[in-house]
Amino acid sequence: MASTASSTPATAPLTAVVTGASSGIGRATAVRLAADGWRVLAVARREDRLTSLAEESGCETLAVDVTDDDSVAALVARVDDAFGGSLNAVVNVAGGAFGQEPVAEADLDAWQRMYEVNVLGAARVTRELLPALHASGRGDVLVLSSTAAQGAYEGGAGYNAAKAGEHMLASALRLELNGAPIRVIEIAPGMVRTEEFSLVRLGDASRAEKVYDGVEEPLTAEDCADVISYALNAPHHVNLDLVTIRPLAQAAQHKVARHAGL
Repeated sequence: MASTASSTPATAPLTAVVTGASSGIGRATAVRLAADGWRVLAVARREDRLTSLAEESGCETLAVDVTDDDSVAALVARVDDAFGGSLNAVVNVAGGAFGQEPVAEADLDAWQRMYEVNVLGAARVTRELLPALHASGRGDVLVLSSTAAQGAYEGGAGYNAAKAGEHMLASALRLELNGAPIRVIEIAPGMVRTEEFSLVRLGDASRAEKVYDGVEEPLTAEDCADVISYALNAPHHVNLDLVTIRPLAQAAQHKVARHAGL
């Protein structure tokens, strides 16, 4: 008699939307989650960069502006088509800092832009994708904030306020979703050296380099992606509410050991 082999159906991969995926922490996170076996829809404004990301990692991509309602509606439609309206994680990385002026010289247009991208962008994407997270039965909202949300510093008021807004968004959402199968995770990096963050903020390559002067090992985008991966892949009853990560050389926003071999 011929034997009949039995097999266990393959488990479908977990699914994630990662915003801000064209560079820095967003890109590193999309690459890492794809390597972990997740099915990733990586989104950002710069379509050319998404093309290279897709070629490198196998991520699916979509050009999205998180500050635009119609653009986010197109993202929701893509999630419906690609993932059947069910989603396991929304990873809100899109953001940025613009300018470093004291309050007396504040560029309020830059402050508004920071609030639009960091806070309202994360709120908009999360709000529109919450039904898909509920539908999965195993959902995560991850917000990338910053240690700038935890302490003010000169020239940082606009960015401090925006990142503090993201922190409060995550904190309130966690309370509102209590009892639902959706974790809310906040990752707050300190000094991270990426190819664009300080350059975009300061507008000058030499000034950007001075941010890291004497710090041999600031965090990298990949360091942050490692922590994000750990948080999302932890057993789903384990919620990392808030993780603050800094390089060894940075004890606080204002306390950095420079030229110390760290």
